[in-house]
Amino acid sequence: MLALAACDGAAPKFKSTDITGADYGKRLELTDHNGKARRLEDFRGKAVVVFFGFTRCPDVCPTTLADAAQAMRQLGPDAERVQVLLVSVDPERDTQEALAKYVPAFDARFLGLRGDLEATRRAAREFKVYFEKRPGKSPQDYSIDHSAQSYVLDPQGRLRLFVRHDRIAEDLAPDLRVLLQ
Repeated sequence: MLALAACDGAAPKFKSTDITGADYGKRLELTDHNGKARRLEDFRGKAVVVFFGFTRCPDVCPTTLADAAQAMRQLGPDAERVQVLLVSVDPERDTQEALAKYVPAFDARFLGLRGDLEATRRAAREFKVYFEKRPGKSPQDYSIDHSAQSYVLDPQGRLRLFVRHDRIAEDLAPDLRVLLQ
């Protein structure tokens, strides 16, 4: 009985879905909104929150980024040990300049990442994210359907959590505290 209690006490308790050991979310190679080539390895030592979205998203993307910014405020000084990444699923319109204006408006520490369409597809496949361009009234007036979850990697670079977009506000800060312990 004591052995079972000891094992139970050792496992971290997350609010989000624990996907520790998942065989994806290991690679990401894109360019940040400052023009610097980035890989997940660049952020070792920090917990990393990865979200796929786009700057012209009318609802889920700005809400997710606002909720992530609130989580960073809740973390206080520990927020310096977290990196939030928005991976653009709209390489056509989300230029380096557009991402540089949009993403840091939520929190100056956040980074927007982009690549050409093939690099975006590779990143999305690696994180099992769906995205598809939907035509609008004109060629430039289109939308992007996309998966809305976020992923959290621990400071060692291991994929640990799947966070539903509607749970970021409630779950992200407490889960990051556990990972940063």
